[in-house]
Amino acid sequence: MNPERKEIIIRFEKVSFDFGIKKPILHEVDFNVRRGTKITIMGQNGAGKSTLFGLIMGDKLPESGLIHRAHGLTIGAAKQVIPRNQLDSTVREFFASYAKATDGRAKVYDIDPKINVVLEIVNLVAPLDKKIGTFSGGQQARLLLASALIQDPDLLLLDEPTNNLDHDGIEHLTAFLVGYKKTVLVISHDAVFLNAFSDGVLYLDQHTKRVEQYVGNYFNVMSDITARIEKENRKNALLAKEIQENKDKANFFANKGGQMRMVAKRMREKAGELEEAKVDVRKEDRTIRAFTIPAQEGLTGEVLHISSYKTIKKHKPVERKAAISLRKNTHLLLRGPNGIGKSTLLHDIAQGEAKGSVIAKEVRVGYYRQDFSNMDFEKTVYQELASAAARPTEEHIRSVAAGFLITGELIHSKIGTLSEGQKGLVAFARLVLLQPGLLILDEPTNHINFRHLPVIAAALSAYTGAMIVVSHVPDFVEKIRIDETLDLAK
Repeated sequence: MNPERKEIIIRFEKVSFDFGIKKPILHEVDFNVRRGTKITIMGQNGAGKSTLFGLIMGDKLPESGLIHRAHGLTIGAAKQVIPRNQLDSTVREFFASYAKATDGRAKVYDIDPKINVVLEIVNLVAPLDKKIGTFSGGQQARLLLASALIQDPDLLLLDEPTNNLDHDGIEHLTAFLVGYKKTVLVISHDAVFLNAFSDGVLYLDQHTKRVEQYVGNYFNVMSDITARIEKENRKNALLAKEIQENKDKANFFANKGGQMRMVAKRMREKAGELEEAKVDVRKEDRTIRAFTIPAQEGLTGEVLHISSYKTIKKHKPVERKAAISLRKNTHLLLRGPNGIGKSTLLHDIAQGEAKGSVIAKEVRVGYYRQDFSNMDFEKTVYQELASAAARPTEEHIRSVAAGFLITGELIHSKIGTLSEGQKGLVAFARLVLLQPGLLILDEPTNHINFRHLPVIAAALSAYTGAMIVVSHVPDFVEKIRIDETLDLAK
């Protein structure tokens, strides 16, 4: 069947949504989703992509407008992160909560076979009595996808599904989506992943608060958007030139006096009309400013020594010997598949709890956590940044924050209200203000808009302190200077 003739299963009609006072997210949005299509949702961090998912599912209600869903439509969503109140659940309890949501019964029968089927789809072996919080970030990403699949929905919503996944995990997910016959909406910043299966794009314009709908694969749509921006910029440049010419003429004729003043008035009116004709170029397509993470001054000698570390094999810890010495301006890449213990090792080193790892005295540690749980979600952005700043002047804090697109009301918002992408930008601003001697980064590309990644990679490559980084994004790692590699799988 021709995609244009497939049944419309979701339709937004003049939908508006505000996130609190003075925080409009969507304004009179119109778009539709047809059965069997695979759509990418794009937009700047904080533009409202996850909010859109909430509206589609009915978890959020619009301020105005209508959301039409096909009769009997079932929707399953894989969120960005596992809710904190589910981290103590066993695998069986975790999946039972999602299966209940589907059939509405108090009890779920024959749940174990269903769990085994979806775990096989996401390529994960997991004991059903194991606690969710003990799985690695990559394993939790697979559990999130499986939690949506166990509902067997007509519409599958995936919010940053490649976050924390290793190369094999991304390949497995890509192959699954290519062969998937039902409807999928995906939020992701992974261009290659998206291009493998996308039929079209819903683009959230952060300036107009509207959604633009494009047909075609991801790269084609990006090309169209780039061409439009260039066209809009050219038009505005020509209008700006004509406006200035009219203003210059108006000033010239105004000085002549007499009837020339009427000519000058018409020239000014013409300049005003041209100003109104200017096109609103996408303001959300901004990239963060180039930045530097200053290294802590006065450090000499060894910053971190690793003599041993633990890996996870068949869900059990195994101790291994090492001889790694990190000094100033030394960058270490930590490598290994999902579930081997990378995040646990980074956490223990950052907290000074890793047996076999010693951080030199007086070293400030800058730690970028996958889940941002080392930030206080009840603090405002400004309070969180101020608490980390080595020189906490308001002017300096605001200047650094602005470079990460944290301006206006955003700086007074609580950390917990931000999107995951905005939390990531706050985390980087925090590192700049901290001026650490040891930088520990666990999947720093997660949730971050792809436009920002080259800027972040350049900053990390230029960092002159000691650094440990974990990332499953090869293109990102290739842009960073790496001096040593520790592969936990070897």
